[in-house]
Amino acid sequence: MKRILLSLLITVSLLTAFACQPGGSGVGDKVRVGVFMSLTGSTANFGISSVNGIKMAADEVNTAGGINGKQVELLVQDDRSDASEAATIVTKFVTQDQVHAILGEVASSRSIAAAPIAQNAKIPMLTPSSTNPEVTMKGDFIFRSCFIDPVQGAAIAQFAARTLGAKRAAIMVDRKNDYSTGLEKVINEVFTRMGGQIVATQSFQEGDQDFNAQLTSLKGSSPEVIFVPGYYNDVGLIAKQARDRGITVPLIGGDGWDSAQLYAIGGSALNGSYFTNHYSPYDTDPKVQKFVNDYKGRYNTVPDALAATAYDAAHIMFDAIKRANSLDGTAIRNALAATNGFPGVTGAVTFNENRDAVKPIVMIEIKDGGTYAVRERVQVDGAAMPMASSSASPAASTSVSPTAASTPAAATPAAGVKASPSPTRSATP
Repeated sequence: MKRILLSLLITVSLLTAFACQPGGSGVGDKVRVGVFMSLTGSTANFGISSVNGIKMAADEVNTAGGINGKQVELLVQDDRSDASEAATIVTKFVTQDQVHAILGEVASSRSIAAAPIAQNAKIPMLTPSSTNPEVTMKGDFIFRSCFIDPVQGAAIAQFAARTLGAKRAAIMVDRKNDYSTGLEKVINEVFTRMGGQIVATQSFQEGDQDFNAQLTSLKGSSPEVIFVPGYYNDVGLIAKQARDRGITVPLIGGDGWDSAQLYAIGGSALNGSYFTNHYSPYDTDPKVQKFVNDYKGRYNTVPDALAATAYDAAHIMFDAIKRANSLDGTAIRNALAATNGFPGVTGAVTFNENRDAVKPIVMIEIKDGGTYAVRERVQVDGAAMPMASSSASPAASTSVSPTAASTPAAATPAAGVKASPSPTRSATP
């Protein structure tokens, strides 16, 4: 009897130990993916739509049988739009939660804060929408599935110079935001290289309410366009106050503008302004329309670009884990690095040697009544960074193909589609 009991105890001990290992029962039966996003705070709108996209992707994979027979388990955490909180969450992911991969964040500053932690733990981290080049410089386990700021900034500057014919430009920049300053640097370099002149630069800080002093100064410099590389909540107020002060020139920005709340805040003051983006929900591609319809059916709202990039990022990560056929961090990292032409709703995604995505950019025009139209399509060639020291023209780094602008059907969004406010939602989707 003692021998039988001893054998049973040994067996139970071995089973318990096996359950704690990847590939066994318990944690090993799940593909555990940590997700850190801003579900509250200044960029909650972005974080919520991103998590929505990730959840939809995970449910699709799980319904289809999971990844190599294992179900995906998402560990979603709110970093409250705070970089230090993002670092704390990712530390917990790698030290306590035993995650196999990490998705996040929206903002570059938060991804930059969290990336070294994932890198040191050798857990692959994929950000769907952090565009500052420094993010993936934190290590070879850090990836992004969106374009980077140098490419986005070059596209913005080229659009202003070539399509709008602007020679004089001003910039409004958030000096405490990595995303804003990263875009400002490249816009300045490329616009100047193309023969333009930056006639004035003014600073603001995220959350400011009064921009009248800066705008009065900019107006005195007589710019033909104003670059505003910032987020939707500030941009909407800047647009309203600019128009109130008699500034009528176009405002131009990046993907940080993309939110239903942008037009809710800025209204008609945004008409005739432009921003770069990752995709358009008005794209007639069947893959895009299926995503849009599925998302609308699930969340009762049109998916913004952050929902689309996060949806793609999740599927890219799940595909890499499947191809790795392992939950080992290095194996997943190597499979991610080999991603080539992944068919996402935001375009075919290939990772270059810097683990940055090579993919298209669209230029969106905000029209009367809050309709959004694709003005141009920007095809990025190799995601090369335009540098001030380079003697090459900007066209060597990116090529602009304004096919949509010359095709009336492509420049008109679906009838009745407007950038209306999203329905009220809980901070945690």
